[in-house]
Amino acid sequence: MSETYNKKLIGEAIATKLDISKKQANEFVEAFLEEVKSVLEDKGTVDLAGFGKFEVRERAARDGFNPQTKEKIRIAASHSVGFKPAKALKDAVK
Repeated sequence: MSETYNKKLIGEAIATKLDISKKQANEFVEAFLEEVKSVLEDKGTVDLAGFGKFEVRERAARDGFNPQTKEKIRIAASHSVGFKPAKALKDAVK
């Protein structure tokens, strides 16, 4: 059975692997995530070799409908974050 990891558990795992304090590991995790967020906010790409690529994707404006009233609505263009796993990651989770 797989476990869901959060920032705290990732920090603890890093602290153990690198033999550093949990505080230092949690600061690293926070700094890393802030940097990824900053790059994505600037519409950049974060490419981590062997892991995958985070990128901002554009969604075009489109027509939709309100499921309750069936009324047609226009959905505005927007941006979303996408992740494309690297081949090494795909192979690891097979």
